Amino acid sequence: MPGTLNIAVLASGKGSNLKALLDAVKAGKIRQARVCIVISNNPDAGALQIARADGIPWLHLSRQQFESDEAFNAALLSALTRHGVNFIALAGYLKKIHPSIIRAYRNRIINVHPALLPAFGGPGMYGKFVHEAVIKSRAPVSGATVHVVDELYDHGVIILQKSVPVTPGDTPETLAARVSAVEHEIYPEAIRLFAEGKVKIEELHVEIESHA
Repeated sequence: MPGTLNIAVLASGKGSNLKALLDAVKAGKIRQARVCIVISNNPDAGALQIARADGIPWLHLSRQQFESDEAFNAALLSALTRHGVNFIALAGYLKKIHPSIIRAYRNRIINVHPALLPAFGGPGMYGKFVHEAVIKSRAPVSGATVHVVDELYDHGVIILQKSVPVTPGDTPETLAARVSAVEHEIYPEAIRLFAEGKVKIEELHVEIESHA
């Protein structure tokens, strides 16, 4: 993707992946990207607090503020356009992205999921529910996945994955901490790859050029 990534980060929670991304940009690890707006459906989201502290434009935008899905999606698309967004990063955003938004930003929306997709994905698989399911299944490993967002939950092509061990005695909280650390590594890295034009997506296939 040529030029600078003007990124909208959509988040519902504390914003740890947003912070990891901003830290990577500030450290010069991602030179061709900037976060131009942070949007949350939760007015108390930590992600909005991070945006305010960093002087980044932010917006509380919730379906409950509108009379219809169409009006909400139009308002979201308008906000993205108004801020010159050409790339969207979902960072713990708990609402499904409408097909109209996906069409407008096809292959330019990514998400980080706290498991090794395609395992432990789909409706209802977020946050502690993912880690509870992993532990219950007695899987020996878990991890994080960065993937392109399409019309289905946790379905788009995978960009990066990294695994972590599931250890005896793990709780959802201890496993979440280990997975979160990995998310903070691979999410900024995936955005760097997009910013440098190293990700090529064709239908259900993705190629990533050498990091060198």
